[in-house]
Amino acid sequence: MKKLRSGYTTGACSAAAAKAATLLLLTGNEQESVEIPFPDGSHVNFRVVESKLNTDKKQVAMAAVIKDAGDDPDVTNGAKIEAYVRFGLKKTSTEEPIVIIGGKGVGTVTKRGLAIPVGEPAINPVPQKMIRDAVSEAVSASGEQHNCSFEITISIPDGELLAEKTLNHRLGIIGGLSVLGTTGIVRPVSADAWTATISTSMDVAKEAGIKEIILSTGRTSERAVQEFLKLPEEAQVMMGDYLHFSLVEASKHKFTKIHLSAMWAKVMKCAMQIPQTHVRNGALEMPAALTFLRTLGCDEELLNKLKGSNTAREIYGRLVDNGEERFIAKVCGAAREYTSNISGLEVNVYLVDTNKKIVFQTGGNS
Repeated sequence: MKKLRSGYTTGACSAAAAKAATLLLLTGNEQESVEIPFPDGSHVNFRVVESKLNTDKKQVAMAAVIKDAGDDPDVTNGAKIEAYVRFGLKKTSTEEPIVIIGGKGVGTVTKRGLAIPVGEPAINPVPQKMIRDAVSEAVSASGEQHNCSFEITISIPDGELLAEKTLNHRLGIIGGLSVLGTTGIVRPVSADAWTATISTSMDVAKEAGIKEIILSTGRTSERAVQEFLKLPEEAQVMMGDYLHFSLVEASKHKFTKIHLSAMWAKVMKCAMQIPQTHVRNGALEMPAALTFLRTLGCDEELLNKLKGSNTAREIYGRLVDNGEERFIAKVCGAAREYTSNISGLEVNVYLVDTNKKIVFQTGGNS
């Protein structure tokens, strides 16, 4: 199996662009590549794809880096990250020597609960530090003393369009992307991005005073339950396949109730106490599924009718065709028991079909 290639975060790319632009401003020399410091103390080289120095009125230097996310399926892979650098105010004892501004395509925080205050550009603390460290290196490398601050504007030209493919709007990040990263490195197909989004979504929900949340495995199941319950947008938490993590996180956030929404295959995996429901962690084996149904009271006659099913969906169809919806209810009940035990919270389970309809639910409506 081919080893997956790691890439670099938007925060790291922003820092590289900022260093290249700062060197251009201070020395007049365009950079083909720059090395920047990472949080672990290492240095990494980035290729600079574009740079220019505007000397009209106030000098502004621009440099750009193309984000390479490696083999991670990141919507920002291939995005151009630009940094514009200019001299700011004269430094005083209270003046911040490096001021970071969000430009075109960088979102603005509008809801509490994130790492950045409301009204500020969505450039997270570690990327901010990486940018400041990279710019400081550029200033030191120039060999000159400067009695002024530096204004660094980070822009992502396609950021607003790319943000439509993310959950930023739900988190209260409006007008563009977040500049993220805690290590500077994107691990391919890692859990980090998902789990960080889950935790942040719950932070935002908590700050908004939400007591009941919707945990869903996908947009179809989420939309069906949201239309049914009509909870505030902040209550919607897209957990994807990170079931166990999300249940524990909901408990930590002390919500009072979970509305868990999923389609049949994911509900069945949940009932069978499989903590991570993505197929890459193991397809739902039909013999194991039938053995589980036997524990729920399914007799040999019905099991024989279910044998030969190729998928969980086919098991579901055969149960319906044989008028055995009671076992669908039992599977949902087992999923509810498992999720309640893990989270320590009251849980309602909603089974959603491909037509975006709730075909079964445990518990009451609220």
